[in-house]
Amino acid sequence: MVMETMMATDHQYLLGGVIASLLGFVLLYGSRLRREKSRASTAFRRSESFKTTANGARRQQASDGGADVVIVGAGVAGAALAYTLGKDGRRVRVIERDLTEQDRIVGELLQPGGYLKLIELGLEVEYMYHVFVDCLKEIDAQRVIGYALYKDGRDAKLPYPLENFSSDVAGRSFHNGRFIQRMREKAASLPNVTLEQGTVTSLIEEKGTVKGVQYKTKSGQESTAYAPLTIVCDGCFSNLRRSLCNPKVDVPSCFVGLVLENCQIPFANHGHVILADPSPILFYQISGTEIRCLVDIPGQKVPSISSGEMAQYLKTVVAPQIPPQLYDGFIAAIDKGNIKTMPNRSMPAAPYPTPGALLMGDAFNMRHPLTGGGMTVALSDIVLLRDLLRPLRDLKDASALCRYLETFYTLRKPVASTINTLAGALYKVFCASPDQARQEMRRACFDYLSLGGVFSNGPISLLSGLNPRPLILVLHFFAVAIYGVGRLCLPFPSPKRIWLGARLISGASGIIFPIIKAEGVRQMFFPVMVPAYYRAPPRV
Repeated sequence: MVMETMMATDHQYLLGGVIASLLGFVLLYGSRLRREKSRASTAFRRSESFKTTANGARRQQASDGGADVVIVGAGVAGAALAYTLGKDGRRVRVIERDLTEQDRIVGELLQPGGYLKLIELGLEVEYMYHVFVDCLKEIDAQRVIGYALYKDGRDAKLPYPLENFSSDVAGRSFHNGRFIQRMREKAASLPNVTLEQGTVTSLIEEKGTVKGVQYKTKSGQESTAYAPLTIVCDGCFSNLRRSLCNPKVDVPSCFVGLVLENCQIPFANHGHVILADPSPILFYQISGTEIRCLVDIPGQKVPSISSGEMAQYLKTVVAPQIPPQLYDGFIAAIDKGNIKTMPNRSMPAAPYPTPGALLMGDAFNMRHPLTGGGMTVALSDIVLLRDLLRPLRDLKDASALCRYLETFYTLRKPVASTINTLAGALYKVFCASPDQARQEMRRACFDYLSLGGVFSNGPISLLSGLNPRPLILVLHFFAVAIYGVGRLCLPFPSPKRIWLGARLISGASGIIFPIIKAEGVRQMFFPVMVPAYYRAPPRV
């Protein structure tokens, strides 16, 4: 028995060594690829057109006395964008459906990569750094330094690889509504930013160019707002996206949300993921006394809350699978009755470049919220858009601006697509399945991450947004599959085990390749081959 255990351990580490060697080779190749990309990017930024100074761009104003930019929606993306463009001297008008504080069950976890983007938005203005970070400090946001993963009574701690960052860098979890309200207050504090409550009903177009929006004010009156650039970021329920992109929305599951009060989370400052049946359960702190629980239910139909079916489902199916430290708090939260549901949407970005308009945020691109990557993608997009717009004195030439902003769609792809693909693939792997090959993939994923070192740091750096590189994602995904095959075939392979291993590889390919295809292979892995990558700003 001891001998068999030693042999199994030796095989495990031998397999780990093989995968580590593969990792080293691909990381070396990835480093070379990044250097080539860096040289191309540097050449792009050194183009003659980028000699216009940022201060000159800020001083230049439109001559008609109106707004430079109309932003539809004041969620995380809209509010952060309004403040960022306002600080750059743009006159911004924001129209939001409801300016009161909302109580949502998603958008409550900001990954470390997203936190770094908040800081990056203030690189040149020290005050701006304090403004965005204060938005987190004022709402009892909780530090998140990693994840705890549970499966079949076992657990594994997966820390974020934060060794090379300052001590303040970590994830943050909080009440979504509180965070958005602070962001709105910061945006409204600028004299050149106006926030208004109203419901945008349509875009105003003239000869194929968007000139502004038509909306109903809070009192119900019809009104219009005009600007050279209209940015639509009105969230996952956007009614404007159809004219600006090809929306292929998928709803793989729904979240059921509860708040546990006055109970202790097993691992402080960690997000908790339980690989339950039929799908994952999440726990994370959203304040000093509250823990958010999100129960994933596959499909678009959930048990009825009003009839009591939901409470029964949570108590009989879900409760037995959660950590014992959270059981009493979970039952108390069900009995309290404040249960909310939310469909989980995913939608790859497929824009129609339209003069005078741009899509951003969840209106433009969504992924399964399992990995909490939505705000990281949105803030990364804002940093990119800010840098692209800074050299421009004004935004009046809609056609030239539209052509130039195709660069935005290209440059955002590697980061956004990596986070999107990881979310979709990880959700499918983490869900229970009657298929034995999928079961082996799920088990291999847990054990692979449990190895620690490079085996956990790589995937967690992807999930956290600290190193969102497509090549690293594909490498680790198939390293998990190879690890699973190796466990099946060692120490003595049999035809049945080899066949199961082949099905595991096939199943892994069937999970990740359709997601990558939807995101766009060339844009995701080889953006330097896309002509828009090198596009210079228009001369004004």
